[in-house]
Amino acid sequence: MTDNTIRLAKRVAEMVPCSRAEADKYIAGGWVIVDGAVVEEAGARVADEQEVVLHPDATLLDLAPVTILLNKPAGVDAEEAVKLLSAETLLPADHGNQRFLKRHLAHLTLATPLDAKASGLVVYTQDFRVARKLVTEGVRVEQEFIVEVAGDIREGGLALLNHGLSFNGKEIPPMKASWQNETRLRFAGKGIKPGQLLHMCRMVGLNIVSTRRIRVGRISMASLPVGQWRYLHEYERF
Repeated sequence: MTDNTIRLAKRVAEMVPCSRAEADKYIAGGWVIVDGAVVEEAGARVADEQEVVLHPDATLLDLAPVTILLNKPAGVDAEEAVKLLSAETLLPADHGNQRFLKRHLAHLTLATPLDAKASGLVVYTQDFRVARKLVTEGVRVEQEFIVEVAGDIREGGLALLNHGLSFNGKEIPPMKASWQNETRLRFAGKGIKPGQLLHMCRMVGLNIVSTRRIRVGRISMASLPVGQWRYLHEYERF
């Protein structure tokens, strides 16, 4: 059977016109549309009858790395939760602010680990500056959690949650712990590690029913639904 297709890059190069290398860059940047759908694969092939369009905003400038905010469901490890990221789970209202590209889901660094049993805000990034802020310098970034608990807190327990406990043989830095209601605690602190809140609550006689991270630095989860994600906007900073 005769193959009547040609490489998409060749078609684009003839259409623009531009070099084959530049055509590949347009394709990788998600600027080439074939029969109404974006094609990002450099090795894609097209037939003569297929419609190929170059996006009017197409540029050869390198695409900026992205940072992704996911409301992770409980029961899913943060390393595995990256599989939840797709065009279908992107918060619909966020589509207009950032073009979704498959390449946005590649080479992501998990910047904010979270216990598998916990839910809430998890950050993945392609941006080395964000990774440095949240990973390398993460002990300086405050996190906020809402924790549902059961049991009776020991006398002086709330004061101990604020300061006076240790974890993995090291003293826990002072943090803000307060009651939201009879069964709900709010924690805000820097350098909170996976498993730390569970340990702290047990030390004062409490069992954790659920844990939810609602803020990392200056970025809050706000109304992001469970299992959905959005892009960090250019104006937002941790």
